[in-house]
Amino acid sequence: MRFFSEMTRGIIKENPTFRLVLGMCPTLALTTSLENAIGMGVAATFVLIGSNAAISALRNVIPSTIRIPSYIVLIAAFVTTIDLLMQAFTPALAESLGIYIPLIVVNCIILGRAEAFACKNPVLYSVADGLGMGLGFTLSLSVIATIREFLGNGSVTLWGNLAFQNIHNHAIVLVVLPAGGFVTLGLILAFINHVQALAAQKRGEAAPLPLELDCRHCSLCNLGK
Repeated sequence: MRFFSEMTRGIIKENPTFRLVLGMCPTLALTTSLENAIGMGVAATFVLIGSNAAISALRNVIPSTIRIPSYIVLIAAFVTTIDLLMQAFTPALAESLGIYIPLIVVNCIILGRAEAFACKNPVLYSVADGLGMGLGFTLSLSVIATIREFLGNGSVTLWGNLAFQNIHNHAIVLVVLPAGGFVTLGLILAFINHVQALAAQKRGEAAPLPLELDCRHCSLCNLGK
């Protein structure tokens, strides 16, 4: 079924963080705790689903010459909605995430999916794409945050008071510092690439090349070329 195929692609094959290397600002800044990672992932998923659906529904109405400003307006509407909802129902989390919730408007994952997929496909498949990319983003943030919080604080906070405290007493402070985000992400990417290379070698194939779907190959960056 195509809906399921479009959804799972964003979780594994084209994971926005581990495969496309997009959305690095929130990935590196907010993964000091699992709670922050889940909150950011849920917010981004909401915006991805809503904006993909809206842009897909209006794809034949929006003139191509003003499509990017139109996409940004639609995305901003959903970002404002989730921002107000979080401030109303999860104020502590909203304060912790801070400016990174409004900055979802210019997140390259959101705008990239609008330009690469939603404007070219029906609403149902665009929703599946948004859901898959959102789940993949949430999963990758959660993996990074769990590693950093566990190694850096000796604890893992799932949500609010639901936390595993004092798991160990050998905290590595560097891991929760900004440099630790780069190191952790780099090691995870290296591990994924190594596993893929080994799998390709066993099949007698060449090591897979990086996907040409990251921001370097985005049509926005190539408008003047």
